[in-house]
Amino acid sequence: MTASGQYEEVDFDVEEALALVKEGGAPVADDSGSTGPSRPVPAPAAGTGSGKDPAEHHTATPWQRARALAGRAPRRPDTSVSVTLDAALGLVLAAPLAALSDLPSFDTSAMDGWAVAGPGPWDVRAEGVLAGQNEPQRLTDGEAVRIATGARIPQDASAVIRSEHGRTDEKERLYATRDVVHGQDIRPRGQECRSGDPLLPPGTLVTPAVLGLAAAAGYDTVTALPRPRAEVLVLGDELLTEGLPHDGLIRDALGPMLPPWLRALGAEVIAVRRLGDDAEALRKALKNSDADLIVTTGGTAAGPVDHVHPILRRLGAELLVDGVEVRPGHPMLLARLKENQHLVGLPGNPLAAVSGLITLAEPLLRTLAGRGAPESYTLPLQDRVHGHPYDTRLIPVVLRGDRAVPLHYNGPAMLRGIAVADALAVVPPGGARAGQELEILDLPWAMAGIEVCFT
Repeated sequence: MTASGQYEEVDFDVEEALALVKEGGAPVADDSGSTGPSRPVPAPAAGTGSGKDPAEHHTATPWQRARALAGRAPRRPDTSVSVTLDAALGLVLAAPLAALSDLPSFDTSAMDGWAVAGPGPWDVRAEGVLAGQNEPQRLTDGEAVRIATGARIPQDASAVIRSEHGRTDEKERLYATRDVVHGQDIRPRGQECRSGDPLLPPGTLVTPAVLGLAAAAGYDTVTALPRPRAEVLVLGDELLTEGLPHDGLIRDALGPMLPPWLRALGAEVIAVRRLGDDAEALRKALKNSDADLIVTTGGTAAGPVDHVHPILRRLGAELLVDGVEVRPGHPMLLARLKENQHLVGLPGNPLAAVSGLITLAEPLLRTLAGRGAPESYTLPLQDRVHGHPYDTRLIPVVLRGDRAVPLHYNGPAMLRGIAVADALAVVPPGGARAGQELEILDLPWAMAGIEVCFT
């Protein structure tokens, strides 16, 4: 297997020599390092690495349909689990969340100040009421007591006067500096909900705020769908895990990149295994895996050591997507190995692999995790971008105000663009002009924040 594969050599030639992301740049070197005039190159048919007549290109799956197919993966039945609150962030509720008690469970003070009974002025008791204390002594008309935010309201108290809205004299008598309204700054029992009230439906994503609500409502655990379990199989004899490239060997970029990216998409990564170009090792790994999703890197073309297709055939896998009409990354694939086990085959080039993650792995993991699809949106491009003659193109962009700014370094083997990107823009066949509205696909960490997204 080569790092680029036959598909990606054609892809790189078309996209980088023919179509720069920004206008005015010189032609970008192809995989051999040479530059030359732009020329249209027929795309290969899915499953081959050679150029074929464009009429045969229909054998690849259109990009939108490929995403839809990946999103139809069935979840394992009856897979809900009870999860402690500290482990539930990012999961999806599998059962409704109902209040286990009134919230608040007793009348509480909304402010620091004085609890008062009846009309003023009021005689202030010597001892105040703090949060966490048991039921305080009842007040009688004309009495007041110092009270802290969150403390239990004494029986027969009629209002709370904020500290800044009252004054006391030398005899510890309290006077209000503005009108007092009955019930002011008191949070009555059950103001937010009563015991048994529905709070959140199944399918709700557990966010930090959901954790806070569950805790306030009396929960120690929630019932949720488990994270899909993913295994990464890194293929290729030419890959180094440390040091500088040398003697025809290159550093493996996908081994470090894929596990955190899959976690950002909601998966639990149970293993990362480096198999080289060993067909038998690949067969055994696929046969023995109990992951919900297996992700392979490279080997999806038709070279002499590209073993993914032959091994899938030997195992009787169902090929759901064999090539996608998208650049970079068109030789990606999706297969069903078992009833509830899928494989996403990513191209070996790093940005092409990112395209495969967004196209196939993201919708599949979203469905397995029970998450809803994000709301789609569009933004206008700041600059014109070239497109592929008949395939969708995904390009890294940064978001600046209400514009998407295309980035350089967007070739299939390049990561400089995606490393600083906020999102990918979906470029239709033929390209897009400056100001044209394009669909934007947010990268998982761009909106959530890096610590939240990789939990």
